[in-house]
Amino acid sequence: MKNIYMEKAIELAKLAAESGEIPVGAVVVRKRDGAIVGEGFNRRELDKNPVAHAEIIAIENAAKTLGGWRLSGCDLYVTLEPCPMCAGAIINSRIDRIFFGAYDKKAGSVYSVVELFSLPYNHKPEIYAGIMQEECSALLSEFFKSLREK
Repeated sequence: MKNIYMEKAIELAKLAAESGEIPVGAVVVRKRDGAIVGEGFNRRELDKNPVAHAEIIAIENAAKTLGGWRLSGCDLYVTLEPCPMCAGAIINSRIDRIFFGAYDKKAGSVYSVVELFSLPYNHKPEIYAGIMQEECSALLSEFFKSLREK
């Protein structure tokens, strides 16, 4: 099933791939009006910054847009299952719901490696997994295949 917010995250992931980054894109959506208030794509190589993940950038942009660090009333759409750092940022920003596409068997911290949101933290977002999973997984597979061919 298509989802306009995941489609936007996929567009951002494609920008990441064009820049030589692992193709992950993310958007933060304000639930009350459906406005995208933050977006980002992986920029670790571009920025030479280990924390420049799509989710972190989208969360930072949303906080600037909304004028505060609490993002309750917002959802996050991301093409890849969040890593532990990004899961921590989701907890700390109080995002209500996470929608992710592809599972990350090596670093996924929602279900794949560890279930961080099942631990007794002060905030637990709702989780929706596998949103447009085929499209999100294909982007990653194509990216890594082209890297191996080089």
